Amino acid sequence: MLNSLDLPRRPQDTRVVVAMSGGVDSSVVAALLKQEGYDVVGITLQLYDHGAATHRKGACCAGQDIADARAVAERIGIPHYVLDYESRFKSAVIDAFAEAYVAGETPIPCVACNQKVKFRDLLDTAQDLGADILATGHYVASRAVPGGRALYRPKDAERDQSYFMFATTRAQLDILRFPLGEMTKPQTRVAAERLGLSVAAKADSQDICFVPSGRYAEVIERLKPGAARPGEIVHVDGRVLGRHAGVIHYTIGQRKGLGIAAGEPLYVVRLEADAARVVVGPRTALATRTVLLREVNWIGDGPLEALPAEGLEIAVRVRSTRAPKPALLRVGPEGPQIELGEAEDGVSPGQAAVFYDTAETQARVLGGGFILKALAAAAAQPALSAAAG
Repeated sequence: MLNSLDLPRRPQDTRVVVAMSGGVDSSVVAALLKQEGYDVVGITLQLYDHGAATHRKGACCAGQDIADARAVAERIGIPHYVLDYESRFKSAVIDAFAEAYVAGETPIPCVACNQKVKFRDLLDTAQDLGADILATGHYVASRAVPGGRALYRPKDAERDQSYFMFATTRAQLDILRFPLGEMTKPQTRVAAERLGLSVAAKADSQDICFVPSGRYAEVIERLKPGAARPGEIVHVDGRVLGRHAGVIHYTIGQRKGLGIAAGEPLYVVRLEADAARVVVGPRTALATRTVLLREVNWIGDGPLEALPAEGLEIAVRVRSTRAPKPALLRVGPEGPQIELGEAEDGVSPGQAAVFYDTAETQARVLGGGFILKALAAAAAQPALSAAAG
């Protein structure tokens, strides 16, 4: 007989490490598992020093989160440890984020954090503590499938975090569990109140943790002095329209704040970091149908190389805020690529393309990759009609 974590043993014989961020989601996970009788251990990662990241004086901004996690652990009666991962987080996430922006990309630090810190080093720590499972408060789900476990979108579509989890490997999925995958956020809040947790009404974090102001360029300039190299703003037709103070101040698809006067609405079409050039054009110039990928993580059935030559029909999300859309996934001469059923605007290098088996709410996650290049729709091969259907 399986317990609620799909393991063939009693809860009291199952040790679970819970990654406790100090927020309501992970706190509820720890409390619910403790209530079920599991041997629960809480771990909080101290990831960064707010002062060092932004040149502001004061304590680490994770201080209150750590205190909240510790208070919850005491309330539910579990051991709690704080691990200093600041150095690892800075090199693997913060520095990589800054370097990607300087290179003209739009990176996703939450993916890097999951991929290179939480689901690698933290999993190792959990196993060192003799844990059978690492549980988190992410809104995704995992279920047993032939040969292992698979990742799915959660019940609560508004809280869906699957876009940030595409790099999770098959081996990691065997050990990871996501108890909130079948709950909605309001249900989590209610559970926190019922369990008497001090964080029941705590607000959710909204911005990237080390950029609390939302001003990415300011943080990048402080982390990499001199990175903001001025250059030209050029129309796609070759006309020089003005000057800029650095490509780090721009993102693909941006319309406002371009710093130029034109007789038509213009958008950032691409960033040529090596030449310190910002290329702008009409919205039609943003359209793409073919997207080339790098660092693809495949967690669907069989190997990625075994995909049919004509491509695999999937649904794909090219930004965290967009719904999955029909597409074909294939491995071409230039590597893995997706062909969109309908053109998408503002597809940015450095963002992720995440694959699903369908566009449904609780679809299976098949993996994903980082966007290497988005081909202009006029230059791209048209997507197959099967994908558009």
